[in-house]
Amino acid sequence: MSIINFRAYANPRTVPTLVLVDLQQEYVSPPRALALEGAPAALEQCRMALAHARDCGFPVAFLRWVDNAPFFNPNSRFARWIEGFEPYGSDMIFERNRPSCYAAREFAEFMGKSGQPFVLAGFAGETACLSTAIDAFHRGHSFTFLQDASASHRLDNTDAEGAHSAVADIIRLYGEVLDTRSWINATQFAHIRASND
Repeated sequence: MSIINFRAYANPRTVPTLVLVDLQQEYVSPPRALALEGAPAALEQCRMALAHARDCGFPVAFLRWVDNAPFFNPNSRFARWIEGFEPYGSDMIFERNRPSCYAAREFAEFMGKSGQPFVLAGFAGETACLSTAIDAFHRGHSFTFLQDASASHRLDNTDAEGAHSAVADIIRLYGEVLDTRSWINATQFAHIRASND
């Protein structure tokens, strides 16, 4: 059952936008160099977050890396969406060729004009998610990073799990960090409370 938050109509700036970053074949296609060992678990959480956002009527934005390079080349299948994460016609799609989501001019304009908080999930934690979090902070934009709905690559002296944990700790300096279930519970509670007031 979907619960409508009528307060959102009076103050639409309270409605979060779910931002799904680079859910592309490049990250789930071993032995490709950018394949993430933590991708399957993170995708399960992304699936939950996306289903929740759709059930609540939250805006959804998909970001995609496209570049004329060996990786994310639009002429290869590796730039395509991961199956099950293809955007709907009502979703926003932004493309860029730099790590931060704000490198997509239209995304930066949308976030600057909407004043909405956003919820960040996707790949890769140590590049796109971290740089987006820092850019959001410098622009005064409020966000929540879903740590378990993301994964990072291993770094020189740190395995992938340790690197991702460090990324989440750094992002916590700039915004809120939650697990997906906590975010879902918190936003469900807000809808229920608003409808009962």
